[in-house]
Amino acid sequence: MKASFASILALIPLLSGCSHFMPPVAGVSAVSSSHSVPWTPPKPGKTDSGPLTPVPDAVRDRMRRLTIADAVNLALENDPDTRAAWLTARSAAAAWAGTLGSLWLPDLSLNAAATRLWSFPDGFNGRDARDSLTVYRAEAGLSFLLFDFGARASYTAMAREALLAADWTHNQAIQNAVLETETAFFNYCASRSLLEANRTSLAEAEEHLRVAEEKHRVGLATLADVLQARTAHSEVRLAVLATEGQVRITRGGLADAMGYPAHAFQDIGAVDPGPPIPGVAQTVDSLVNLALAARPDLQAVRAAGHAASAAADAALSRMLPTLSIAGAASRTRMEGISRHMDDASGRLVLQIPLFSGFSRQAEWAAARASAESALERARSAEQSVILQVVAARSDWLTAEGRLQAAEDLVAAAGQSEAVAAGRYREGAGSMLDLLTAQRALASARAEQINARLGWFTALARLSHAAGVLEQSGAVSPEPEASPLEVKP
Repeated sequence: MKASFASILALIPLLSGCSHFMPPVAGVSAVSSSHSVPWTPPKPGKTDSGPLTPVPDAVRDRMRRLTIADAVNLALENDPDTRAAWLTARSAAAAWAGTLGSLWLPDLSLNAAATRLWSFPDGFNGRDARDSLTVYRAEAGLSFLLFDFGARASYTAMAREALLAADWTHNQAIQNAVLETETAFFNYCASRSLLEANRTSLAEAEEHLRVAEEKHRVGLATLADVLQARTAHSEVRLAVLATEGQVRITRGGLADAMGYPAHAFQDIGAVDPGPPIPGVAQTVDSLVNLALAARPDLQAVRAAGHAASAAADAALSRMLPTLSIAGAASRTRMEGISRHMDDASGRLVLQIPLFSGFSRQAEWAAARASAESALERARSAEQSVILQVVAARSDWLTAEGRLQAAEDLVAAAGQSEAVAAGRYREGAGSMLDLLTAQRALASARAEQINARLGWFTALARLSHAAGVLEQSGAVSPEPEASPLEVKP
């Protein structure tokens, strides 16, 4: 047996040195046999995830007439990022409460012990113990820090600013979720509107084709007119099919933004947000001031800078003396003795750190550098916020002008198409003129829908950049007394 055991011990270094010896994982080979051979995974077990949780009927009922506020509320109920940020804020709140209790209140403790003593006159190798004794002791202690040159205040400020940063980050997560949901909602509404516009164009193309075929039947149009009308009809059909696919994609994107699987809904009856309202954005100066005061992510960066400054103050305080008091009272009782012994003590402790290998000085220098770095990051964040506001406002101004131009374009294209259709029916116009007007009208309708999408999306992004994107689904910064006039 000893020889076998020695042989096994001798084999251990050999086995550990063999690079080709790899134990299996989950019942399969740890890696594939070659770089060109894929790894074979284990068979799925019972612990693997099953089918997705079905969508509640109440939610499906809301999908029949979904407003932007409903979509935002569903997204915030299901969004994991906002929940994670909220849990982080709760953790910071618990740390803040713990700091208040541990630093500004006395420490109280109560200890109890029972000790059994044995006496071995002849040593441990001799006979059993002749005498034994049990000692019971209870002790209560108290300690309190009286003065520390601001260390407690610094630690409290660190915890407070960390909590504020976590709360601001939670607010930013909510605004990010609102923006993502509103963007998905607007994209879905735009794709549905574009589908309806293309279907209208398809109906018009069918009517033009019918008129061309009828005129060709009675000898008033050429075969080329019919073929051109059929070509245009096929083009519009392809546009309808492409838009139907876009509707399915944007519907999946909206479902995903609300926290549900992309294939959860076969249809979503989104309520159109209504016509755009011109002139609701404030001046760039007021928007910048609003963003500097309201942006949650900027406030979080500032709070982090304040926490770093408090950490530097705490590092400095660790190099200074502390004054504290401590007291204890105890009672000791021995087995077999009716009397007990009480004792009490009190201390006033002055602790002066003299030398620790310059570690405290190094910690203070590192903390000061970190605080300065955090302040610079806050300055950089402010500059970034200003740039984002300026860019978002510029995009909104462009969207405002584009919207008005698109309205005029649709009106002109509609009149042109109606005139071209009437002229062709009367035999005074050509099929080419009619198809050109038809394509121009379809393009104008698409441009109008995209302009409306761009207007709502730009306004949502402007509200997000200013830090005032509301959870209710409202996307407009509050108008000033004199709304801004935008010239195309």
